[in-house]
Amino acid sequence: MTNAHKDALFVLVKSLSKSEKRQFKLYVGRLGVNADAKFLALFNLLDKMRKYDERQILDSGIVKKSQLSNLKAHLYKQILVSLRLNPVNQNVRIQIREQLDFATILYQKGLYKQSLKILEKAKSFAIENEEKNIAYEIVELEKVIETQYITRSIPDRADELAIEAKELSAQNVMTSKLSNLSLQLYGMMLKVGYVRSDEDLQKVKSYFDEHTPKYEIDKLGFREKLWLYKAHLWYSLLIQDFLSAYKYASKWVDLFYENEHMVPLNPVFFLKGNHYLLESLFFVKYASQFRQTLERLEEQVKDAKFPQNDNISSLAFLYINSNKLNLHFLEGTFDKGIYLVNIIEYGIKKHKQQIDEHHIMLLYYKIACLYFGNGDNKNCIAYLKKIISNKKLKMREDLMCFARVLSLVAHYEAGMDYHLEVQLKSTYKFLLKMNDLHEVQKEMIKFLRNLGDIYPTDLKGEFQKLYNELKKYENHPYEKRAFLYLDILSWLESHLQNKPVSEIIREKALKLTR
Repeated sequence: MTNAHKDALFVLVKSLSKSEKRQFKLYVGRLGVNADAKFLALFNLLDKMRKYDERQILDSGIVKKSQLSNLKAHLYKQILVSLRLNPVNQNVRIQIREQLDFATILYQKGLYKQSLKILEKAKSFAIENEEKNIAYEIVELEKVIETQYITRSIPDRADELAIEAKELSAQNVMTSKLSNLSLQLYGMMLKVGYVRSDEDLQKVKSYFDEHTPKYEIDKLGFREKLWLYKAHLWYSLLIQDFLSAYKYASKWVDLFYENEHMVPLNPVFFLKGNHYLLESLFFVKYASQFRQTLERLEEQVKDAKFPQNDNISSLAFLYINSNKLNLHFLEGTFDKGIYLVNIIEYGIKKHKQQIDEHHIMLLYYKIACLYFGNGDNKNCIAYLKKIISNKKLKMREDLMCFARVLSLVAHYEAGMDYHLEVQLKSTYKFLLKMNDLHEVQKEMIKFLRNLGDIYPTDLKGEFQKLYNELKKYENHPYEKRAFLYLDILSWLESHLQNKPVSEIIREKALKLTR
């Protein structure tokens, strides 16, 4: 998720920890390279730079302009080799690949028996850890060796290898079909968004039914089940069936807890599974289960056995803190969540190279909602402004729309009526570009537009009318999601009952837990 406009080598150097930089210099020393080697001098210069400046590199005299590209490529490769040798990065997948490389070298030297011995161990290790693609490669190399050197140590060796290759190939084909389906559904969700009509629903349902391969669940391995549950999850989210989303997100996470040895090998999938489980629990408003799941995830991430690297740390920060905000929304404890703002702001700065702009804006929207629920409308407006004024961002239009609607409501609540007219015009201009508005959004805009013509004595009646109109959509199959972005019904109830919005939400949360 690094900014593509930055120099790739510079970004890589800046991503290194102190221990990784120290190891790189030791690695260069082991190579017997002169301490004044050009690529090491370039590394030291880039390490000291605050931002990439090619002119500064050329002025340093380390390298001529015509040689800079080659020197940078060489340095980039040497850093990667050093990182690969780092014990922190020695996961199961890399270890199997390394054994395959060793076996290939031995085969090329004509040491067939030694090569086959390594391959047999590597193959067993690969199958045990669900690395079936690499296992298939290993079997193919075994077949090549057997055509040139018959060991005769195992009867019917050729038949055995042919059967192994066939079984692994079939499993890999199933994994490929399920992963393709999962990826296509996820892409559909990003491009088109959630279904908004019966026609949309039928299109998605037909696509899912046509592209789901036939399978027997008992014959699927860990990886095939993982892609199967992911495909069902994206499908459930697309059609806004949040109970089904909860079901398959639970299966996804349970799969890891049932196969704990797979967590260190697939930490990103483990984190994402937990995030979508928490998101599903948020959608179905299951607060007690949400809290338990979040606490369990935090314990797992803090465990010494859990893998640590920049990517994992940034995802853990993003998912845990985003869901901590959601927990306060579920329970109506907005005031108790304010402490998270400083933690999130610090985390955004710390992980800015790994977290993309879209996710940062999502965090800002949640912070704005936190302030709104706490009655701090000015801070709410300040965070929404970060989203609305971001011209470079290409993000989901629905979030942009709700940021603008919430901004209108916050301006009204803050008594900043002089800004309201400008905000309304700006919002209308934005909405004209959108083809598909929720009915909830349309009703809100209509209400806010007429606010100036309503007498104060009639205001409560108008709030009641809007509440009655929106209440119809609370469980509507294609409109209910609008309330997940902005709990406008609770806001209206707070005005009708003369209570803070946080108190209304807390009362609802208590009713759900009884």
